[in-house]
Amino acid sequence: MKRLHVSFGVADLDKSIAFYTTLFGEAPSVVRPGYAKWMLDDPRVNFVVETGSETPGFNHAGIQVEEQEELHQIFERMKQAEAPYLPEGVTTCCYAKSEKSWTADPDGVAWEAFHTHRQMEEFGTGPDLAKLEQGDAPLPAAPRGVCCS
Repeated sequence: MKRLHVSFGVADLDKSIAFYTTLFGEAPSVVRPGYAKWMLDDPRVNFVVETGSETPGFNHAGIQVEEQEELHQIFERMKQAEAPYLPEGVTTCCYAKSEKSWTADPDGVAWEAFHTHRQMEEFGTGPDLAKLEQGDAPLPAAPRGVCCS
């Protein structure tokens, strides 16, 4: 089963946690320095807020899978979409050990597909999304988040 992932950069983590806790009707499932995550079932979304972005707001979207077998199907669709494709492999990012790849839509909106293996204590690092290119030119817009930028 798949879950939509949405990441927002925020200026004030505490205020954002309070707002989204009220909006979603539940507290985040993970809170770490500069980071909070809600794993919601209604709507089915992995919603993340994190500090450190240059500009608060939408960062990137993604598709999270629960089964490893689903992941490679999405990777294949990313490759077939005639869009940039950046396989990242297994990495630690956003307090989780995950396998992931990236693509971007025609307007440069970054998308990741990933399967989380386990939660981690360290934040980790993200890929060099400058390598995610549209033809021979870098993407016009890349994610602004700390981990995933």
